[in-house]
Amino acid sequence: MSDLTLTAAVDNIYASLASGNEDLDGHIVALKSVLSRDGIKEAVFEPARLAQNNRQGRKLMQAYFRKRGVTVSFSGS
Repeated sequence: MSDLTLTAAVDNIYASLASGNEDLDGHIVALKSVLSRDGIKEAVFEPARLAQNNRQGRKLMQAYFRKRGVTVSFSGS
């Protein structure tokens, strides 16, 4: 897992969200590891690629990831 890039980790999250949150918690753990390894404080997602691209969906995603130790922001916001 040490060779996983931030882009790949974020793409895995998008794929998981698109497939009904399949293995989402595992992908969040991997993302958290990549963020920590690279010294990055937050993950940035594109709202257009989210299944629920509305305010409520983005806030729900932020809260879910925050409970797992990952700060989420969105590009263009």
